[in-house]
Amino acid sequence: MNKIIFLSLIAYSLFQPANAQKFKPYSEFGLMIGTTYYIGDINPGTQFYQSKLAGGIMYRRNINRRFAWRFNAILGSLRADDALSNNAFQINRNLSFRSHIAEFSGLLEFNFFPYEVGDDAYKFTPFVFGGLAIFNHNPKALLGDEWIALQPLGTEGQGATAYPDRRPYSLTNVSLPFGVGIKWHFSRNIGFALEWGLRRTFTDYLDDVSTTYANPAILIAEKGVVAATLADRSLKEPGITNVGRQRGNSKTNDWYSFAGLTITFKIRSKEEECPAYK
Repeated sequence: MNKIIFLSLIAYSLFQPANAQKFKPYSEFGLMIGTTYYIGDINPGTQFYQSKLAGGIMYRRNINRRFAWRFNAILGSLRADDALSNNAFQINRNLSFRSHIAEFSGLLEFNFFPYEVGDDAYKFTPFVFGGLAIFNHNPKALLGDEWIALQPLGTEGQGATAYPDRRPYSLTNVSLPFGVGIKWHFSRNIGFALEWGLRRTFTDYLDDVSTTYANPAILIAEKGVVAATLADRSLKEPGITNVGRQRGNSKTNDWYSFAGLTITFKIRSKEEECPAYK
């Protein structure tokens, strides 16, 4: 039913009568401020969990009043902590991480209503977007008073000779951004947009958690004591081993999100800026 309603809204908006006024493609430059958060093994599904401040810049090319191309550069951070969960397994596992994230994306936007910055006849619209992004992350864990990068440690045996099937994960990956928002124009040259978007990634290691516990003796021998310490921070009783037990869920990849406000400035052509033309 939701799909039918969504497709009906798109069809309705596409076939609305258009104003005869000629449209000239134009560009916008914008500043973004908002929040980023993560969904994965340490936060299985709570939206806006431990959200952190994020910001960026964007460029939008409006093809017509319905469609626009957009390019973003966003910096943010992700974090989560098992100790804050109400799940007994997570509390005992006791893992946590933080990671800065940098994203570069290309998106296609669709406006439900005709929209144009500076034209009062087309001053507001809901919109949807989707596209492709490249992002970089680097999960770290706190040991004492120092944040330690986890990927080089191979905390689940990545790169160790005893685990040839576990290769080090990449810190640069691809995601599929999609989301919804609203746009409205404030003046002849200024517009605003409020949006919420999710990023489907193709990695399960935003948080450095995915499979099973590796043998600490192997980690100490090949990666060092710090690797073994950060690999298993569980609250188990002395003498109990977690080797081979579940550490994460490798069947689901991690997600991250950006939600925020954008202010855009219309880039006017020389024709529009010329007094004689006006």
